[in-house]
Amino acid sequence: MAFGDYPAEYNPKVHGPYDPARYYGKPDTPFSQVKLGELASWFGRRSKHPSAAAGAVSRAWWRWQHKYVQPKRAGIAPFLHVVFGSMAVFYVLNYGKISHHRNYKYH
Repeated sequence: MAFGDYPAEYNPKVHGPYDPARYYGKPDTPFSQVKLGELASWFGRRSKHPSAAAGAVSRAWWRWQHKYVQPKRAGIAPFLHVVFGSMAVFYVLNYGKISHHRNYKYH
């Protein structure tokens, strides 16, 4: 699949209008329903190609957009997601500096 093309599995006559938040490949067991014993085989069926990972991130992005950003009456939730997400990222990035500034009883 080249950049900007539809997925190879997408058929407009079967699927209707294209939805970037939908996976058009062969359906598989959702991760939330996989048993621990089947986890290795489930990961074995996943594509390890970087374009597959990029497609998964893109679908997640579009699902988030459709749910929180693009509704007619969108609220403050997407802004709070960005704020708290950036707070978490910068906390992780600065954790080394923050941990050296802890107050100890004995120096």
